Amino acid sequence: MDMHFLAHFYKKNLNYELINKFIYKNTKKIPKLKKIILNFGCKTTDIKYLTASLLALELITSQKSKFTTTKYSNIVLKLRKGYPVGCKIELRNKKMYCFLEHLLVEVFPKIKNFYGLTCHKKLKKNTFSFKLNDNFVFKTIEEHYYLFNTLPKLDITVQTTAKKTIELNFVVKTLQFPIKEQ
Repeated sequence: MDMHFLAHFYKKNLNYELINKFIYKNTKKIPKLKKIILNFGCKTTDIKYLTASLLALELITSQKSKFTTTKYSNIVLKLRKGYPVGCKIELRNKKMYCFLEHLLVEVFPKIKNFYGLTCHKKLKKNTFSFKLNDNFVFKTIEEHYYLFNTLPKLDITVQTTAKKTIELNFVVKTLQFPIKEQ
C-alpha cells in the first residue's frame, strides 16, 4: 500500500523525535494523528445555506459529508430537536494526510495578511482547533463563487492521541502549522 509522504514523515521522523524528547516506555503511547474534523455551523436552518455548506465540504475533501442536527429544542432560536443546523466531515488515514498537505502547502500561503493561526477554543490535551475566515482559499470553492458566497467560517479540528498538551504542541509545531505565539 502506498503511504502518503506526511504519513511516512510522521512514522519515520516524528516518532523518533517524540521518543527522544518525551521518553516513552511503550511505543504504543506515542501520540498519533487520529482524525481531522471539518465543520460548518450555520446560523440558520434555511435549506439553501445548509446544502451549500454540505456541497462545499464535499468539494473541499472529495468525501461524503453529513448534516449535524440539534440535540435539544430551543424556543428562542425556533429550533426543534433533530433540525439540521450544520454539516461536518471526518477525515482519517490517507485522506487526512492529503488534506493536511493541501492545507499546509496551498491554503495557508494563499491567505492574504496571514500572520498565523490562533486557537479559537482552549487547547485541550489532544485536540487543536482553528477557524478559516476566508473559504475562498480553496480552489474548488473559488471556482463556484456564486454558489458559496454566503458560507459560514470553516471550523477545523485536528485530533490526536496525545496525553499531554506539551506533546500536542510538539506535534503541531513539527508538522509546521503556522501558529501565532500568544
